[in-house]
This record gives sequence, structure tokens and C-alpha cells, in this order.
Amino acid sequence: MGVKCNFMNVFQTCILGVVVIESTVFQDTRGAFSRLFCSRDLLKIIGSRTIVQINHSHTRNIGAVRGFHYQIPPYAEMKIVRCLRGRVFDVVVDLRQGSPTFLQWTAIELSPENNRAFVIPEGCAHGFQVLEEDSQLLYLHTAFYTPAAEGVVRFNDPKIGIEWPLDPSDLSARDLNQPYLKEEFKGLVL
Repeated sequence: MGVKCNFMNVFQTCILGVVVIESTVFQDTRGAFSRLFCSRDLLKIIGSRTIVQINHSHTRNIGAVRGFHYQIPPYAEMKIVRCLRGRVFDVVVDLRQGSPTFLQWTAIELSPENNRAFVIPEGCAHGFQVLEEDSQLLYLHTAFYTPAAEGVVRFNDPKIGIEWPLDPSDLSARDLNQPYLKEEFKGLVL
């Protein structure tokens, strides 16, 4: 689905609800302008949700992996992720119980040059790998971070089978020591 918005094009990925936003860039002799977020243009995607928190991450090393993180219902959140500097391989994993794409993943490259953002719905986990040093991401969240509700899926869980472009490195102790998903994991009920 390619929907022309005022300043953005929106494309559905292979996972329902996971969409890519491409911002239109307007350039002239002074530089450039692009819209990063507009609730009116994205109404069909975000619905009645409200952006309540905006976060920024900076990851130094090429190959570094962060994720896969999500929040457990009733604290589940939609995220919109955009790269402000550098380049990342951004990945979404579907953890929604009953979803036809349960435990499947999709990925895109995010960079300032391609002006893309990834929309990650509730019930999906998010992670990324740095492809260019000193990469920075901006996250828009529809729920407040709740530490007790955070879930983590291991970056190399064989049930998911992520094909990282580089050898994963520079993981946090929490992400590196996360156990694999158990056989009895049937997904998140939203």
C-alpha cells in the first residue's frame, strides 16, 4: 500500500501494522526541509494514540546490536523510529499471539539520507545493528517506559533467525544473557 500524504509516503511491510514512512525532502539553495512526524498525515496508522515520550539513542561502534525490546501489555507501546545520524539495520519481530506472521521479522536500513522511519506496533519487538559509527536514533513512543513491563528477545534466537548484515557485537549484558524463547511461548495477548 503506497498512500500519498502531504509530506510523507507510507508503505506496509510483510508484517501487518509494521510500516515504513518515507518523508519527502524539499531542497533549495539554503538546505533542506522534511517533516518527521504529523499526526494528521499518520492518522490511519496511529489512530487515537498519542506520542507521550521521545527518546534518543547514540551507539558508537559498527556492528553493535541493541534489542530486541518491547513492553508487555497493558504497557505495550507503538514506536516510530528514525535515524538522525549514521546508518542502522533496523529490525522488527512479531510477537503477537495469533498473528499470521508470529515470530517472523522484517528489516530496513534507516539513515538520514533515505529519510525513512519504521513504525513498530504494540506486540512487536525492536532491535537494530549499527552500520556506521556514531549512529543516533530518535524514538517516538505511545506509552511511558515501564521498567517492570519490559521484555527482551535474544538477538540470535534460532526461533526467529535474524540475518544480521555484520557479526553482532558490543551487546549489553542484559541483551547478551537473555535466554532463548521457550517452546511454550505462544505470544503476547494484546
